[in-house]
Amino acid sequence: MSYAIIGFGKIGQALAHAFARRNIEVAVASRHAPDTLAPQARVIGPTVTPKSLQEALEADTIFLAVRFEVHRQVAKALPDWGGKTLVDATNWQAPLEELDGLLSSVFVAKLYAGAKVVKGFNHLGASALAADPAVAGGHRVVFLASDDEDAIAPVAALARQLGFAPVNLGRFDEGGALVHARGPVWGPLIFQNMFKKEQ
Repeated sequence: MSYAIIGFGKIGQALAHAFARRNIEVAVASRHAPDTLAPQARVIGPTVTPKSLQEALEADTIFLAVRFEVHRQVAKALPDWGGKTLVDATNWQAPLEELDGLLSSVFVAKLYAGAKVVKGFNHLGASALAADPAVAGGHRVVFLASDDEDAIAPVAALARQLGFAPVNLGRFDEGGALVHARGPVWGPLIFQNMFKKEQ
């Protein structure tokens, strides 16, 4: 299984830290050339490799950490998103009319047609996401939601590999709505830094 992070701002770099901490190879890409990302990638760790957008999109599982206005450009980078799992780690406060009135991850699923889309890793701020998720007696929670039941299990397994405690909220329009920003309204679980005790 191969992994990539698209977007190398605060959230993208926080995700890269999570991969580096566990020595898991991950490609990172943004609108900028790979060599401009290289200095920060080196600081994060040797398993973080800057690549072009096209190269990064060869990964099996791709984390989206880009601004709303960049999504259409990224979506057009591949003619077919079939076989890809996308983890939507974004929070937008885009006007509802720009999202066709949909929850943002439903909009993403339409935009990246054919991909399996999971909302996840988005409810934590960058500093919490970058920090070691292991604490005394437990692990930091990441919430996951998807309209594709088969997509949740491998992302949950990756979350555990990264040291997090995944919690499945169900479909986007059910528990998933708790971690969506919808227009000016933030889901009640966004920015809730929770820990799950080991059983």
